[in-house]
Amino acid sequence: MKIGGILVILHPKEYFFMENKKPLILISNDDGYHSKGLGCLIEMLSGMAYLLVCAPESARSGFSCAFSATTPLRLKLRRKGDNYEVWSCSGTPVDCVKIALSELCGGRKPDMVIGGINHGDNASVNTHYSGTMGVTMEGCLKNIPSVAFSLCDHRDDADFEPMAGLVKDITRKVLDHGLPRGVCLNVNYPVVPDGVKGVRICRMAMGCWNNEIVKCRHPRDYDYYWMVGEYTNEEPEATDTDNWALTHGYAAITPTRMDVTAYDSFEKLGFITE
Repeated sequence: MKIGGILVILHPKEYFFMENKKPLILISNDDGYHSKGLGCLIEMLSGMAYLLVCAPESARSGFSCAFSATTPLRLKLRRKGDNYEVWSCSGTPVDCVKIALSELCGGRKPDMVIGGINHGDNASVNTHYSGTMGVTMEGCLKNIPSVAFSLCDHRDDADFEPMAGLVKDITRKVLDHGLPRGVCLNVNYPVVPDGVKGVRICRMAMGCWNNEIVKCRHPRDYDYYWMVGEYTNEEPEATDTDNWALTHGYAAITPTRMDVTAYDSFEKLGFITE
């Protein structure tokens, strides 16, 4: 290719993304490249943008923003279509975003990063544990408009079709208008028999997980443990939270800020420096 009369040798990816005028959306998840939620997301958005998928080679739920500092990573192209390509990565959800930006985008910055669609909700404190939100936070930290989508159904064969309209609408609006710097969206969709009542902008509910460890005895005479847990909403009557919206049949959108500084505590903590 010649630019300004100068011959420039481009990597095939660089040339492809320079020629492709469609928006570029980078997608990952924490359920693995083979998950139904990711496949449904590709179907929902395939006509809207070029979809570059880089997802873990197997489930990585609960990995949050972890990345592989001491383990080498592997990439593998799994499938490719006219408007999408799906790669797997041996690492975490955040690894997937990092390696895709470095190795798969051909130097082009994605117009948007999407995490999901997750099997199971990521409301309340699950925000801090979620690999789906790890994808979205990583995109946001790279100053790319980023959204996480989750369905409140953990089943492998969950029905994602009811949320297709909302996914397309939010994606289109974010592509058109962007998001405030340092803010990403955590979108959770309830499972209700008669359809959602509407969409609410919510804050994260305060809650916690309890009874998280089950101790078992192995036949070979040693103890082992399962991570489980029971979630408790600590403010069930608060009507402005994501938990309240989801339990009352509303889709919940929680704007999530990367700056975690507790500004309102500056004055209260003055005694620390006295």
